[in-house]
Amino acid sequence: MNARVQDSVASPAAASALPGSTGHGWRVATGTALTAVTVAVVVAGLRVQDPAGLPAVQAVGYALCLAWAVAAVAASVAPGLSGQWQLAAGALTGAIGLTAARLGSQPPPGAHGLARAVATIAGPLVIAASAHFVLAAPDGRLISQARRITAIAGYLAALVTGLLLAVTGHQFSRPAAMVIWPVVLLAVLPAARLRYLRLGGRDRERMQWLAVGLVLAANAALVCGVLHLLVGWPGPVGAVAAAATAAVPAGLVASTSAQLAPLAGRLLVHVLSLAGFSVVVSAIYVVIVLGLGQRPADHGGRQILGLSMLAAAVAAIGYLPARDRLLGSATRFVYGAKEAPDEVLRTFGSRMTRAVAMDELLLQLAESLRKTMGLTSAEIYTGTGDVLELAVSVPDAGRRSIVLGDRERPVVTRAGVSGNAWTSVWLPSLLAGRDRGQLRVAPISHAGELLGLLVIERPASADVFSEEDERVLTELARQAGLAFYNVQLDAALQTTLDELRHQADELRESRARVVASGDAERRRVERDLHDGAQQHLVALAVNLRLATDIIADDPAAGIEMLGAMAEDVQATIREVRELAHGIYPPLLADNGLGEALRAAASRSPLAVTVHTDGIGRYSQGVETAVYFCCLEALQNAGKHAAEAAVQVRLWQESGGLLFSVSDDGPGFDAAQARGGHGFVNMSDRLGAIGGTVRWESQPGHGTTISGSVPILDHHNQ
Repeated sequence: MNARVQDSVASPAAASALPGSTGHGWRVATGTALTAVTVAVVVAGLRVQDPAGLPAVQAVGYALCLAWAVAAVAASVAPGLSGQWQLAAGALTGAIGLTAARLGSQPPPGAHGLARAVATIAGPLVIAASAHFVLAAPDGRLISQARRITAIAGYLAALVTGLLLAVTGHQFSRPAAMVIWPVVLLAVLPAARLRYLRLGGRDRERMQWLAVGLVLAANAALVCGVLHLLVGWPGPVGAVAAAATAAVPAGLVASTSAQLAPLAGRLLVHVLSLAGFSVVVSAIYVVIVLGLGQRPADHGGRQILGLSMLAAAVAAIGYLPARDRLLGSATRFVYGAKEAPDEVLRTFGSRMTRAVAMDELLLQLAESLRKTMGLTSAEIYTGTGDVLELAVSVPDAGRRSIVLGDRERPVVTRAGVSGNAWTSVWLPSLLAGRDRGQLRVAPISHAGELLGLLVIERPASADVFSEEDERVLTELARQAGLAFYNVQLDAALQTTLDELRHQADELRESRARVVASGDAERRRVERDLHDGAQQHLVALAVNLRLATDIIADDPAAGIEMLGAMAEDVQATIREVRELAHGIYPPLLADNGLGEALRAAASRSPLAVTVHTDGIGRYSQGVETAVYFCCLEALQNAGKHAAEAAVQVRLWQESGGLLFSVSDDGPGFDAAQARGGHGFVNMSDRLGAIGGTVRWESQPGHGTTISGSVPILDHHNQ
């Protein structure tokens, strides 16, 4: 975040604690001192004797100077507002200019030239100070180099303009100020708006209060100007318009209150609405009176016009709170219900955005349709298969269903809102008991899929369904189709999530079993080596030492002992080989699955036939998993089907290696066998490489164990 944005969102506490900042006490002292000087200047100006008395404009000006000075003190005291000295300085400049103008008007004519020059210079400087205030809002700091340059340029331009006017003997006239001042403020308002968008929290509320004051002041000035233009009231329009600007320092003071600050946003909305209304009414009156007619010439005409404008404003303002009640009464008079038929569209759409159960949402839809359209009944059918079930009906119609064949479904899906004649052809079951009623059927579909039906009925003696009614039904069916489709997506997503959770649980359990099985297998191998081959090798080492000693004394006995040890070595080799066969048979590694399984079948006590239809060689993991799964199946057949004939078949199909081990034994309950050790081992072996296993068996009908392994990533070309 750059320095400018950081400055704009810095907290009040942080602002006052920044190194090099002015400090809270210094700000309060500066604001208080400048305010005191402003009050002194105002008092001095009021004491100036003027034959013309105190003009209204000057009186308002002095009041505004005091108001801005008080606002400057309030802003200086409030935490988080630094640099508000420019408010007090601007108020002091205005007070000096007003007092200098009063001194410059003293007789004799031509005297007090310095006072008139000071008054001329002070006017543009006050405008520059107001622009500085808007650029620095809400905390009084110019947060960017561009803003600082703009403020300095404004002061320099104001000073140069004032000096040129003073040197040439001209004055900064009131009409010029009334034109230049709004133009300058409008020019800097975009910068204030840009900073407002970056702010948040307390600073945004301060900006909102300042905006409330500015909008109220501008609105009051606009109304005063239009009234003066049309009816000549108020007379001192400049003074009244200037007095309206007191709303700005009032807004600044309100922004310093912790209790009032949160109300700024809502108040600003109402103030903007009021200002917009004032602009519209003012423009209408100006166009009609001045564009199409003429300005009233006498007092009576101006009075009538003024009263008409007042009546229009009061009527418009009073209509706003009464609008909802009048609209409700008119709707009940026309439709006999609290809502117009097309209001169902808006309410249904808004309810769809909330967490409302689908059954409740459909019931509310049916009830709203029945009330707003004057229906005898409203029914909603749902379903995606050949049968649509009645989900909601008002009044309750019990259980109903509609059967759709292959002929009817595409026609109903593509149909629009249809009546009795169409229904008698394609959905005749809906007309049962409705011969004398007006029926409308709207298919609820999405993406070419029929999801339900919206069926409404109106008495035959009632008004015929209008085009607007059918438009409402069409739009409601479209929205309901979207809602049904979203429900289906949610259900499918939930099902997928449940399956993923189940698979994840199975995977965790499988991994735990694989780890435990691996640990057990390692312990078995270690035990077998320790109890078998290791003991033989230790005995051979001892016998070798004995043979060495015996050969020296009795060569014949030593040679005989070496022959015995050779037999022991062969026995040890056989034992190690048998142990290795349990880990990875050498025949499987050398010749593949076909030969290894035929060798295993030859050792089985059962009559085993092995068929390998065009299989090749695969990765060690695939061949090992399939080999031991087939061995596990043969062992199970030997345990449970001692005299059965077994067929082992392996084949490759659709990018996978498939196998099956079938026997014609007595069979068993496959559901109970799924928790057995054999099924778990086979599932874990195949699941580790992306394969699956399936057991099929029934008592008296034999057993088939089949499985498949994907080989796209495992096949060795």
